[in-house]
Amino acid sequence: MTAADYAEQLKELDATLRNIEAVLNLDRLHEDKARLEQEASAPDLWDDQAKAQQVTSQLSYVNGEISKLGSLRSQLDDARVLLELAEAEADPGVLTEVEAEITSLTKSIQEMEVRTLLSGEYDSREALVAIRAGAGGVDAADFAEMLLRMYLRWAERHGYPTEVYETSYAEEAGLKSATFAVKVPYAYGTLSVESGTHRLVRISPFDNQGRRQTSFAGVEVLPVTEQTDHIDIPENEVRVDVYRSSGPGGQSVNTTDSAVRLTHIPTGIVVTCQNEKSQLQNKASALRVLQARLLERKRQEEEEKMAGLKSGGTSSWGDQMRSYVLHPYQMVKDLRTEQETGNPSGVFDGELDDFIEAGIRWRKQRQLANDGA
Repeated sequence: MTAADYAEQLKELDATLRNIEAVLNLDRLHEDKARLEQEASAPDLWDDQAKAQQVTSQLSYVNGEISKLGSLRSQLDDARVLLELAEAEADPGVLTEVEAEITSLTKSIQEMEVRTLLSGEYDSREALVAIRAGAGGVDAADFAEMLLRMYLRWAERHGYPTEVYETSYAEEAGLKSATFAVKVPYAYGTLSVESGTHRLVRISPFDNQGRRQTSFAGVEVLPVTEQTDHIDIPENEVRVDVYRSSGPGGQSVNTTDSAVRLTHIPTGIVVTCQNEKSQLQNKASALRVLQARLLERKRQEEEEKMAGLKSGGTSSWGDQMRSYVLHPYQMVKDLRTEQETGNPSGVFDGELDDFIEAGIRWRKQRQLANDGA
């Protein structure tokens, strides 16, 4: 490529970055930062721990967004200077450096561009993620635990705070179910593309004959409710059961009746929480999850009403969306987007960004196609 070609690429990247800055509203981000810093410096901030955690989490997120945009703008400016230097000195070595910078910038700007596609009603919210073992016996329970670790590692890689509300352990190994929160803005919009049925194919470590086993686990992603949602739950519509927590514990978790099960009588929705030491804390966490499930139910009913369809609200659990194959070959493939990799161990260690970004773009394309239709 010539210097003129690189100059054109940088011009296109600059236009894309300006569009991202406009959509994310960089000025508003700076205003939010100033407001949140003022709230975070209040001497009585930690008198309300829930609010304090929300403020600090939002401040961390806003700082991260501003830092990413600033870093991209700086990198773009540096690439321009480097290109001018290459042209002035007619140095092919410097031109090679420009090419490397453009490759890096293109990937980073494309990743940032994905955030501009999150414009759904609840996309800006924190997320609740529920994982349940499906068909496949002990292998499915073990797979559910692998998925829980995968998502927690993904959040850890990004510095996103998480809180595990419930882990129901299977008898032999793994998990029957788990529920956790990702406490950062836009977590729901980002992770909602992970909803569906996940499939694992491998030589079962629990089969003494070393046979290949196919197992399944379901992932459900819900938006965290806010005060404006008006999800009121009358006390007479909820049955509360308390019991002793099971599985690994300690520090009073397994020695008192601290676990809580809430049953919403009109819908039959059941929520459990057992990871806190206090029954009161578990009840509060379970109530948040129940509110999120009712909000999702309401959202699905509204969508079905508008579409004139009746899907029963089970699509997120019934649709097989990704396969993880460990035998006879190594591959993870998304069945909707065709995104794939030959590195399953990396994916299970939280390297999910390529799959999530492809899923968000795929969803946006479908939305545009449906709107056009």
